[in-house]
Amino acid sequence: MVTEIKLGLCNPPEPIYLYVKNAELGGESYLWYHYDIDREKTIPVTQRALTGCLSELRFTTKEFKGKDNLKLDIVVSADELYVIRSGIETNFTKSFLLAASGIQDFSKPLIIAATAGEQNTVFCNLYDAVTKSRIEREWNKNADWETLINEIQSRLGGTSSTIPSIAETPVAPAKLSVVPQKVHPQDLRIKNIRTLLDYPLDLVKKWLQFQDVDRPSLLHITKINELVKTMCLAWASGKCEYPNHAESSYQNFVVDAVAKGADELTAINGWMQQLQAAKAGAV
Repeated sequence: MVTEIKLGLCNPPEPIYLYVKNAELGGESYLWYHYDIDREKTIPVTQRALTGCLSELRFTTKEFKGKDNLKLDIVVSADELYVIRSGIETNFTKSFLLAASGIQDFSKPLIIAATAGEQNTVFCNLYDAVTKSRIEREWNKNADWETLINEIQSRLGGTSSTIPSIAETPVAPAKLSVVPQKVHPQDLRIKNIRTLLDYPLDLVKKWLQFQDVDRPSLLHITKINELVKTMCLAWASGKCEYPNHAESSYQNFVVDAVAKGADELTAINGWMQQLQAAKAGAV
């Protein structure tokens, strides 16, 4: 069968990522969302279910709190290609695996629904898209997750592989591709500057918590610039003879220099050396 191709303007054929989270934004409750990288904006998805055909399971590593965390990507073919990403040890992932393990024919469309649980948890319910009947599977927190994943992958056309239990440190099987998560430029920016300044990671985390986010890339660029300035001025505390000198020199040596095209890390390093030299000369 030849698929009809619609000619004209369109969006690039990139997958739409859905991230699972029980949260509220602007008074609007949601259970999953997608993130607009260009606008650096979290966009709640009000619809709580997705209809399509499960086409692939894959694992993706993502750095969080200095450690690599494993995420399950549930790839769904629908009007667009969707990827539902959830932590490997979350209730959403486990309830999905339990329900999906009872399905024999994945060529038929499913309804994948996010369902709120207690204490901000999210579970997954699966339905037959034709009959609208729920695919029942008893909850079992001690299920053999290795076997379930292998069975589902086998029915999707993959081969069975040996993988460690979800309860242990998860490592993706050879058949399931591990895709390193690309670090957002603003997350990398803050990480590099924090390392240069030797600024405590805990203080960055607390600052982000006050902004109701868990990583810099979820902030507007003006807020990220504010965080950079906060870290820099904290480093400069006590290194200047006059109270306002650190801030004014930061504006000249860093902000203005970057605006003219200078590398930010290089500018900050030069500013640090200038303050240290000034302090040494004043002693």
